Amino acid sequence: MSIDLEQIDELRKRANVSYEDAKNALEQNEGNLIESLIYLEKQKKIKPDEKPCTNNTFFKNIKSLIKKGNETKLIIKKNDNVVLNICVTLAFIISISAAPIVIVGLILAIITNHKIRIVKKNNEDSQVNKIFDKVSVVVNKVTTKINEELKTE
Repeated sequence: MSIDLEQIDELRKRANVSYEDAKNALEQNEGNLIESLIYLEKQKKIKPDEKPCTNNTFFKNIKSLIKKGNETKLIIKKNDNVVLNICVTLAFIISISAAPIVIVGLILAIITNHKIRIVKKNNEDSQVNKIFDKVSVVVNKVTTKINEELKTE
């Protein structure tokens, strides 16, 4: 019986073996696919499908997020002087490990008229910057009123 390429491809797909192993198994078993699979199992030639962790979509998504975070910067400025310039990934890690300090620091930065910016790789502004701007305007108005009240007393 002649063995054709379609049989070899089918056996290769099912058993994850080389062309040579698939051809030999089919020849040994007169083209019978099931007998060839059994033959390859006995020979311990069937390889398990390789699915490393990097093929997992969860890890791909995490890797993608980290890459985007490394390309995106958190910049804090005061009067056009850069006070802090770090990647968002590092800012996130610091925020998790020292959350109370970060919250106090952000509040102090906003109260003291520091500008907080999230800048993407191509210097594109993030939507978060609009929120930071609105918060800064409100806080500036409040601090101005408080300062005026303190001066009048």
